[in-house]
Amino acid sequence: MRVGFGYDIHRLVPGRRLMLGGFQVPSEYGEDGHSDGDTLIHALVDALLGALALGDIGSFFPPSDPLYKDINSAVLLKEAVRFIQEKRAKLVNVDSTVILEQPKIGPYREKIRESLAALLEIEAFRVSVKAKTKEGADATGRGEAVEAYVVVLLED
Repeated sequence: MRVGFGYDIHRLVPGRRLMLGGFQVPSEYGEDGHSDGDTLIHALVDALLGALALGDIGSFFPPSDPLYKDINSAVLLKEAVRFIQEKRAKLVNVDSTVILEQPKIGPYREKIRESLAALLEIEAFRVSVKAKTKEGADATGRGEAVEAYVVVLLED
């Protein structure tokens, strides 16, 4: 068994799409990032790479590379899934937490789960998406950023 942990944070800015797990959440603000800024997918890719002891998302998809400018983060996740398949590992489950003040993602939780499961090529019951707030504490709590934490379990 292999465990991986991932984390990501992005500032929220007007005029960008809010992408979480490959799903566009209706919002006036979206992630500021080199790619589409999907904080949840970025944390998930880090967790998967970590479980495989391959490093982090920046090592494979550097923000300095123009190839990744505004890229759909689902493309990056599909590449991480390919690494799992190459290692002949099996993704057992994903446990994630998104920290965001607004908008509330509860109404979109199932769509996000289904999107991630499809991208990961696993059953939705193996994917958990939880939502939290920081109740006004720090930049995320003031609504200036979105954070995501992800833990994955792989079986060799």
